[in-house]
Amino acid sequence: MDQQSLPLAKYTVLDLTIARAGPTAVRLLSDWGADVIRIESPVIGDIAGKRHGSDSQNLHRNKRSLCLDLKADAGRQVFMDLARTADVVVENFRVDVKHRLGVDYAALKKINPRIIYASISGFGQRGPYSRRPAVDQVIQGSSGLMSITGEPGRGPMRAGIAVSDTSAGMFLGQGILLALLHREHTGEGQWVHTSLLESMLCKLDFQAARYTMSGEVPSQAGNNHPTLSPMGVFDSADGRVNLAASTDKMFRAFCEIMQADELAANADYETVAGRLTHREALWHQVNLLTRQHATRDLVELLNSVGIPCGPINTIEQAFEDEQVKFLALTKQASHAKLGKIDLIRSPINLSRYSHGAKFDRAGPELGEHSIEILKQLDYSDERIEALVRDRTVITVDGATKA
Repeated sequence: MDQQSLPLAKYTVLDLTIARAGPTAVRLLSDWGADVIRIESPVIGDIAGKRHGSDSQNLHRNKRSLCLDLKADAGRQVFMDLARTADVVVENFRVDVKHRLGVDYAALKKINPRIIYASISGFGQRGPYSRRPAVDQVIQGSSGLMSITGEPGRGPMRAGIAVSDTSAGMFLGQGILLALLHREHTGEGQWVHTSLLESMLCKLDFQAARYTMSGEVPSQAGNNHPTLSPMGVFDSADGRVNLAASTDKMFRAFCEIMQADELAANADYETVAGRLTHREALWHQVNLLTRQHATRDLVELLNSVGIPCGPINTIEQAFEDEQVKFLALTKQASHAKLGKIDLIRSPINLSRYSHGAKFDRAGPELGEHSIEILKQLDYSDERIEALVRDRTVITVDGATKA
């Protein structure tokens, strides 16, 4: 589908984000049609090597790149000229950086009261930790996530993905959409912000509520569900499976389909509470049954009676799975140097819009669209050439002619 016909096509987004959390938020907007201008600083180093990698391409597809020195007065003026008519600005600098650069919400609101200014920080915009640097793993530890991840007695364990980064990005993306809805009704812009810490504490969900409501401190449960049984990882004849037979109905169905009459008759397992109390003994008994069957057979057998059961795939196996292929989770992008590359599409499905076969564009080269964007501001050729000559603006090929 043409990018111009997507639901966010009328919005212009100035993307000041770095690392992962901020770009995750912006990706939501660019995937659904927003005109995203990635404002990049004239970084010295292995730019091409990183921007051509899978991570950068997956984060920055569908964007245009303006390489701009915001520390220079002329560069800041370019940014302000863009911000006068932009809809959204997204940043995830340390909390003081935007103020030092003079591109904070208060400064932009003066020239564009309708602007939606969106920020992600590590620990929050204010408070005793607000100026601390943060990365995903630090927040996984600070939020308590690592204390409930892993096997009991083996110490804390990080989650295998950058879960606080991506959670903060998703929450900020939702916040931006809420602010745009509010502006549709009122004409007013606003500052939207979240942090890795806030997002991760929210993602703890029922584990956090166990503490906030009753003072219970959750601990590690390994591959078992922390409050339900049997639900977890069990051996099969040729590997392992995940299965969930924790409700009374599911447990009865499990016992029946596995011909486990003694298990069904055991008074310890008659109730949800009983199965949780005796979860270790129950796990061993269930495991004796599952290890008699191949993974594929267990998956087919148990799902046929309404018991969730699935394999434990590698990432390769997951993407080669018939259901994943049917869902077509990847789309192709064409890159001038990398050729055709497959990236992960948005997981949001709207009945009025198709995902289309291809992304509008791959992740851009540094400054690939600098001159194009300046011309859209109606800058004269002479002014553009001066900005490029002074290295306030960088172009993809270093050209100084507009």
